[in-house]
This record gives sequence, C-alpha cells and structure tokens, in this order.
Amino acid sequence: MINKKIFNNTKSAFKLKSNTELDRAIFLFSMMNYSSLVKAGTALTKLSLKLHLPVETLIKKTIFEQFCGGVTEEDCKPVTREMYDENLHSILDYSVEGKKTEEEFDSAMEKKLSLIEYAKKSDEVTFAMFKPTGIGRFEIWEKVSEKISLTDEEKEEWERVQKRVDTLCSRAHELKVRLYADGEETWMQTAADDLMEEMMRKYNKEEVLIFNTLQCYRWDRLDYLKDLHKKGKEEGFKVGAKIVRGAYMEKENARAKKLGYPSPICESKEATDVNFNSVLSYCLNHLEDISVFIGTHNEVSSYLALQIMEDKGLSLDDKRIWFSQLYGMSDHISYNLARKGYNAVKLVPFGPVRDVVPYLLRRAQENTSVKGQTGRELSLLREEKKRRKGDKSTKHHRE
Repeated sequence: MINKKIFNNTKSAFKLKSNTELDRAIFLFSMMNYSSLVKAGTALTKLSLKLHLPVETLIKKTIFEQFCGGVTEEDCKPVTREMYDENLHSILDYSVEGKKTEEEFDSAMEKKLSLIEYAKKSDEVTFAMFKPTGIGRFEIWEKVSEKISLTDEEKEEWERVQKRVDTLCSRAHELKVRLYADGEETWMQTAADDLMEEMMRKYNKEEVLIFNTLQCYRWDRLDYLKDLHKKGKEEGFKVGAKIVRGAYMEKENARAKKLGYPSPICESKEATDVNFNSVLSYCLNHLEDISVFIGTHNEVSSYLALQIMEDKGLSLDDKRIWFSQLYGMSDHISYNLARKGYNAVKLVPFGPVRDVVPYLLRRAQENTSVKGQTGRELSLLREEKKRRKGDKSTKHHRE
C-alpha cells in the first residue's frame, strides 16, 4: 500500500530554500489567501506598468522570483541544475503572452525551436512546450475551431500557423525531445486538438514524443481521449496526453452564460476531481498506447496515480509516466516524488519581467480560486519554518 505520508516531508520539499526564501514564500502565499488582495494587486500592477511606474524591481523581488527561473535561459541554469541534483527535471517555458503580429509569432517559434534544441543538449531539461496562441492569432484558432469560413488572407495565415506547429513537432521528433502543446480556451481548442492529433499521427508512430493537453474541468475530455485512443489503435500512432484540471474556469462559465450555450465545464470542483481521476486512470490502464504527463497540484490525484502504478507493478521511473508541478508551487509533491525515484518535472517560466507579468498574475488568480491550495502551501511552509527553528543545525541552511 502506498505510504500516504510522502508529501508531508517538508525537509526534503524545501531543502533548496534558504530561510530568506522561505519567509518570502510564506509572505506571498499569505497574501494570495485573500482574493480581494489579489484582485486589487492585479489591477494595481497592470496600471503601474501601463503608466511606466518603477514597479519592476518590486515585482522581480517578490512574485517573479517565486514563480520564475529568471529572465533568460542562462539565468535558469543554476535553478535547473540544483533541482536536477535532487532528481527533479525541468521544462523551460518562455512565458511571454498576448502577442499579435506574424513577426512576433515567427520569433516565438524560433525561441521554442531553440528550447527544443536546448532540451536535447541538457540532461536536466526533459520536455519542451509551446502555447498554440503563442504562435498564431487567437482569432484564427477560434475561426477554424468554429468552422467559420476563412478569407483567402486568413487561409494563408492559418497555413502559416500549421507550418509553425509542424516545424516544432518535426524538430522535436528529429531530436527525440518530448514536446507538448499547452491547453487553451474551449472556443479555440478544437483547432488545436485536430492539429495535435495530426502531429501525433505523423510523429508518434514508434514512441510518444508529441503530447496534447487535456483540461479535465471539461466534462467531455474522457470521451475525447477514448476517441483519440481508438483512432491511434486503428491508424498506428500512440497518444501523448498531458492532463491538467484547467485554467480558465471563470472565463469559460461567463462566456457560456453570456452566449447562452451549455457550459463546457464540470458543474463543481468535486465533478472536476472525479473527471480528472477518470482520465488519469484511463491513461494508466492503457500505457501500451498512451504516455501520460500528469500536471497536478492535487495530492489525492497524485496518490491515486502512485497507487495504480504500484498495483500494476510498474517501475517508479516508467518513461511513459511523468508528474509535473509549476515552479514555486507544490514543492512538497515535486521534491518528494523525485526523492522516491518517480519521474518528476518542474515547469520553469522565464522571460523579461514586464513581459511575464500577465503569466504571473494568472498564476496568482488561479492560486486564489483553487479552494484550499494556498492554505495547504502556507501550512507546509510554516511547518518547515517551525522545524528549522527547532532544528539545532539551522546554521547549515543556505542563507
């Protein structure tokens, strides 16, 4: 029986945090516990950046350093190396969002290509990723998803988007680097699903290198996965499934209500949990055809995966199963999984401070909206602080 206590080990969870870093994390998660504070802070940050007020240093010293590896890949190296020494791998995510022009999309693609090459060279970086709307206009994904006919100009634009995706996937395939497409809002996701299915058909014949993201707060995702699995078996390709709970719940429900269609989102947090766990179990029960990347900050789901692996007699580091959490969050899950020998990986965002602010604000809001998430982080951080105070060897901690 899986030991239900492995995530309670705060000593290994926060081993790499100095006392100062521990205090900063406690401060930030205390703030995030108050949704009204997060809302006010978000508005204030956006306004300050718009007015070019000198807030970058403050952002850098607080939320940026908690959730980002640095400004450049080079900045991230000490971070990824330090984690790798603890058997924890990394994914580097150039987290610049909301670009609009073809030049910006081409340059984002070049950046992603260089990160695929970086992952090939580096032991500690095991995956690469891209966000579909990072390499093509949101509106074009939306039109293709909703089967709206395109003008000639838009057809050319869509061809360029498809070509960028294929360029990334073919390079990943050539270098044998795992690559996943991040999840997006439902009204543009169908086009991404179809395109990523095409990429799996093309590049996942022998092994799983290309993954698509399934946001399991969508009640239709188990059926989508079963359907994809069936196609894969019939047509001779394997499925790469990155599974997460989902990031756009409030936005999705509001849009469904406004436009008068049934919400694509599960009716409750409990229903989402059940759905996530069903998708997770389905993947783990079909590992001959499906590789799974489990992106979760939820301890119950993580323990469920460990239990299924144990029941099936799978080795802890089975290459078809990866666990992932975001940098700066859920260290109690990541480090303790890595310490036990599971495949664990941190998503490490980086980029210019000003440019990654939208990403950071989304993280803060997500943290606030997940019931109990911030409270759990906080209680573990406080517990570690107490442990260190009681530990006579505090002088050994890095300052």
